[in-house]
Amino acid sequence: CGGSVSDSSGVLQSPNYPGSYPNNIDCVWEIQVENNFRVTLTFRDIAMQSGTCQHDYIEVYDGPLHSSPLLGRFCSGSFPTYVSSSNMMSVRFHSDSRYSFRGFQAHYSSIPAGHNTSIQCLPDYMHVVVSRRYLQSQGYSAQRVTLNNNRCRPTVTPREVVFNIPYDGCGTVQEENNDTINYSNTIRVASSGYVIKRKKNINLHVSCKMLRKSWQQVMYAAEDTVDVNEYQFGRYDMNITFYDSPAFRRQVRSSPYYIDLNQNLYLQACLHSSDPNLKVVVDTCVASPDPHDFNTLAYYLVRNGCPRDSSYATYYSPSSHFARFKFNAFEFMSRHPSVYLKCQMLVCRLGDYSSHCYRGCSSRAKRDTSSAEQEVDVVVGPLQLRGGGGPSGTTG
Repeated sequence: CGGSVSDSSGVLQSPNYPGSYPNNIDCVWEIQVENNFRVTLTFRDIAMQSGTCQHDYIEVYDGPLHSSPLLGRFCSGSFPTYVSSSNMMSVRFHSDSRYSFRGFQAHYSSIPAGHNTSIQCLPDYMHVVVSRRYLQSQGYSAQRVTLNNNRCRPTVTPREVVFNIPYDGCGTVQEENNDTINYSNTIRVASSGYVIKRKKNINLHVSCKMLRKSWQQVMYAAEDTVDVNEYQFGRYDMNITFYDSPAFRRQVRSSPYYIDLNQNLYLQACLHSSDPNLKVVVDTCVASPDPHDFNTLAYYLVRNGCPRDSSYATYYSPSSHFARFKFNAFEFMSRHPSVYLKCQMLVCRLGDYSSHCYRGCSSRAKRDTSSAEQEVDVVVGPLQLRGGGGPSGTTG
């Protein structure tokens, strides 16, 4: 139960609804709608153990679960409506080992936020647009809109004042919490009065919160790698590329990538971010003949930073934004016409020695992560044996 929800509207409900929900469950839904929209959530049915809400309950958070204000906690009563202050809201449903009831059903939708200011969190910078009509309606001039760092100037158009604010410059401040790595800055709108100020200065606080858990699939394709860039609130951008030798000078651009059994394969993961204070490492790599199913038939090369295949090894990388590694074309290849890799990378703060980027092999539980780690999943493939590897002797 639970999971990431990104449609503009939909329905959330407890497991088995309208039947009785299971005991001892903890479901978390993360609702994330488009940039510059808000989430509105309305409950239509609530039936669970009432009273003090210590046993079974629903919680609604104004953003990611561990770092956002609690909007409400309830288990019975009227049917409330909640509106988020950003484009994200989290809903948690908890049940204990005692009684079980029908549960809940809720409807969510997205509504436009105010259009005075808009913000997009791109891989390298914040794109912030301030409406000149709004400034003029408040009696302010577009020429007096600045950042703390006066050297970072906006572009002024007839309708807008546009800032492209880098994550590692122009006075951007970086902070960490349980769910996100945050980048924030302040746009200042100064009053035009010199001797007598009739208006107050305006401070527009803008921030991008990069979510720790980001799910991406990047397929290795002909001519070049195709990056699936999630230009949405809080997504890091990552891709993985094959190279033809441990020198990591020439990319392999063919797809499928035809290989020989026991051939060494060299891969480089690359994090695309303007923040130099990030480090990326390989956490888990698993192979499967099905690019959509890495559970049924799975072969682990490395898991939680612990090598599972004797041929797996990492290489020194010239940049903390790169992670380089190799493995041998394993026996698993000879039983399937095509094989795909799914690698989970960890993004941590550079120099955070408490993070798993520095601690290496770990048998940790999945949720036991540092305050500033993010998991990013990337899928590459297909790999096929040269000259045929399937039962029929063809490449398939």
